[in-house]
Amino acid sequence: MTRDNNDPLLLTPGPLTTSTATKAVMGHDWGSRDEKFIAINARVRARLLDIAGAADSHVCVPLQGSGSFVVEATLGTLIPRDGKALILINGAYGQRMAKMLDYMGRAYATYETAEDTPPDPAEVERMLSEDAAIGHVLAVHCETTSGILNPIAEIAEVVARQGRGLIIDAMSAFGAIPLNAREVAFDAVMASSNKCLEGVPGMGFAIIRRAVLEGAAGNAHSLSLDLHDQWTAMEKNAQWRFTPPTHVIAAFDSAIDQFEQAGGVAGRNARYSDNGKILIDGMRGLGFETLLQDDLQAPIIVTFNMPADPAFEFARFYDALKDKVFVIYPGKLTVAESFRIGCIGDLHADDMRAALAAIEATLGEMGVESGAPVN
Repeated sequence: MTRDNNDPLLLTPGPLTTSTATKAVMGHDWGSRDEKFIAINARVRARLLDIAGAADSHVCVPLQGSGSFVVEATLGTLIPRDGKALILINGAYGQRMAKMLDYMGRAYATYETAEDTPPDPAEVERMLSEDAAIGHVLAVHCETTSGILNPIAEIAEVVARQGRGLIIDAMSAFGAIPLNAREVAFDAVMASSNKCLEGVPGMGFAIIRRAVLEGAAGNAHSLSLDLHDQWTAMEKNAQWRFTPPTHVIAAFDSAIDQFEQAGGVAGRNARYSDNGKILIDGMRGLGFETLLQDDLQAPIIVTFNMPADPAFEFARFYDALKDKVFVIYPGKLTVAESFRIGCIGDLHADDMRAALAAIEATLGEMGVESGAPVN
């Protein structure tokens, strides 16, 4: 593990550890109306469409803020005020979409499964066939509450067969889990700069089917979150309606350079999968158990059940790892006490091995004999 600064290593789902090259770009200032910045913005938008295989059918609309901003903006822009959605929920981010629709006053139904259980496409089809009012299905590709990978391709087939629109929260999957518009039909996919493309926080983006967005004028509940207005304004003069996060976008452009040089989606998936295997094998060697079966686990973030050993105290464990430069995440589950460790960001095999060594040392300091959970 070689680092040129004292930054902690973020074993989280984002914000995450970024490369020196990405950080360095933010040492320069850009005017938001400057030709160089406008060119960077246009290049980022085009490259995101290429990553999704969507350049011929969709448009890319960026938005200031965290990923949740662009999720809410997309839902409010694409779902008509008198429309109805079906939300597939197996974690906190599906629940968050429901809360967003509550704020907007949009009607919705839910199909909820446990946090360790993917939605059944057959049940989705049954619900759609029984409720013609549902115009859109909302799904999370990788639900970081648990790290589960949901069956998006199978869900997309059902939604298309039923003639509805699919909106995918791909926040923690875009750029590392294959998702190609030529193979998986979707009206919109949302993600952000600070996830698998390894930029810094501050910008989200939606990749939206052009024909769908063209018909969405007047739907939005908010001026700032109106992606139709954002898109039409940007198409007219190539500029953002309101002050853009210039440093974030420039850093994101550099991060995409590095992404492409490292082999794109396939290259990133391979590194994250390697990170995940090292992490899971090492943690199991210390007695820990994963929440998910291996066939449901995305190479993004891994949830571990809390150890039964009475000497284990999560706050002490967290602080000790942070002192050793490794930052992890508490759990978000309702089904079990847990904590989470991420595989993404500018982390490599040696970093994961170093994290495991720090975890083993910390358990020894705490007097924890095994990470095994309650049976």
